[in-house]
Amino acid sequence: MSGQAPPRVLVFDSGVGGLSVAACIHRHLSGLEIVYLADNAGFPYGDKSETVVIERCCTLIARALQLYPSDVIVVACNTASTVVLPHLRAMTEVPVVGVVPAIKPAAARTVNRRMGLLATPATVRRPYLDRLVEEFAGDCKVERIGHPGLVRWAEDLVSGVEVPFAELREAMKPFRDADVDTVVLGCTHYPLLLESLKLSLPSVRFWVDSGEAIARRVAWLMDQAGQLALAKGQACRTGDHPVVAALFSGPAPEGIVPFMTGLGLAPKLLQEGWPGEAPEATATGSA
Repeated sequence: MSGQAPPRVLVFDSGVGGLSVAACIHRHLSGLEIVYLADNAGFPYGDKSETVVIERCCTLIARALQLYPSDVIVVACNTASTVVLPHLRAMTEVPVVGVVPAIKPAAARTVNRRMGLLATPATVRRPYLDRLVEEFAGDCKVERIGHPGLVRWAEDLVSGVEVPFAELREAMKPFRDADVDTVVLGCTHYPLLLESLKLSLPSVRFWVDSGEAIARRVAWLMDQAGQLALAKGQACRTGDHPVVAALFSGPAPEGIVPFMTGLGLAPKLLQEGWPGEAPEATATGSA
């Protein structure tokens, strides 16, 4: 068994937000190889039509699967997950896991039944979110904030730009006014801002995101495929570079390698301008 290749998961996002999910998967399943695919040339998705998002996602993921055959695909982007999952599942037999705002687990934790939902403007407006709230948090008061700056602030962290705390604190004022005790991080970028968010909302008791649920779902799929022992690293390990390839459709963000390394996701290979005819590939460390 020790000679078996480790199973592989392809994690997709429009930017660096999916790294929060990839880090959670790696903590639970240290034997998994990770391919990280970011459509940062198309970032942000929130201002694009559904047709454009679907086309970009499917094209990039199909190409990635050709070069890096994977056992599971994780669409670690809330905006993309709302529209692209049926198209991906029709395109490939590889299991696809999407991201849903963690309304249900948040409703199970709130004490005062007052919740805050922090998401992108596009996600906040989608009817499926109304259905989630009605189904799982019907007895709660749910305050929503769809702020356009948060995703960009999370992206800028990679380059060492500090979060503009005064702006963040002002953006969170509706949550303070509503006295929420639980906040749903309804975008995969937002866990990267968690420390700043906690400072701006010191009275919030529970912060809930989708990373743990996604990791559990990937583990379940690995178990169904008879690969759970390998995925947990019981028979093999991915070494010092759990991310075997980090693929960016645009230029890789400055500082991305140390940022990923700080999350426990040191990449072995970095490719920019992907999937161009001759993408730039840079080895970031020894095998």
